[in-house]
Amino acid sequence: MLSWLWRILVGALLLSVVMVALLRFIDPPIWSWRIERAISPPAPIKQVEHDWVALDAISPQLQLAVVAAEDQHFPDHNGFDMAAISSAWQHNEQGGRVRGASTLSQQTAKNLFMWSDRSFVRKGIEAWFTLLMELGWNKSRILEVYLNIVEFGPGIYGAEAAARHYFHKPAARLTRYEASLLAAALPNPWRYRVSPPSPYVAQRAAWIRRQMSQLGQVTLNRIHRVK
Repeated sequence: MLSWLWRILVGALLLSVVMVALLRFIDPPIWSWRIERAISPPAPIKQVEHDWVALDAISPQLQLAVVAAEDQHFPDHNGFDMAAISSAWQHNEQGGRVRGASTLSQQTAKNLFMWSDRSFVRKGIEAWFTLLMELGWNKSRILEVYLNIVEFGPGIYGAEAAARHYFHKPAARLTRYEASLLAAALPNPWRYRVSPPSPYVAQRAAWIRRQMSQLGQVTLNRIHRVK
């Protein structure tokens, strides 16, 4: 029995390495979060919208907006923001609303490979996939995959579908204001209204634009390795 369990574990590890290596070059046609939503959506979905585009076909404004909103240390960490994890742990120990500290790399791993519960098993497997992605991909690829599979609304996956659904234009033409609205809805795209923005989304979008000004083009240059 132990021998078979060991073989299964080694096989699973090797399969995960191969999957991540292939997805460095192949755009995934489906991913776990989309499958889970199709099986058990929070509410009925009228239609699914998705159109994969390369990172250079996504407005730099949206690229910077999601970094400002979700993970400002994205260019620098190795997949895990230890300072943010420590801060979230201390906050959660005090009780009240639970706060997470997932990086864009972790969120990409979760959306691609994982299910939605908060168990330690799931977080452990998520950490493994995050580590593999950070070792085998560059930051540009992680950001590209994230922006193409993240959920911007019920049945709306990826930047291109979101730009066309909410603003009737391709993702490449999103303005700073529009990008900040999309990024503001990311914590709960089924609840937060993008267009017209709810008061909360408008307030959070204004904060994101201020953060974008502070991060600046230099942050994108570091992600894209432009000297």
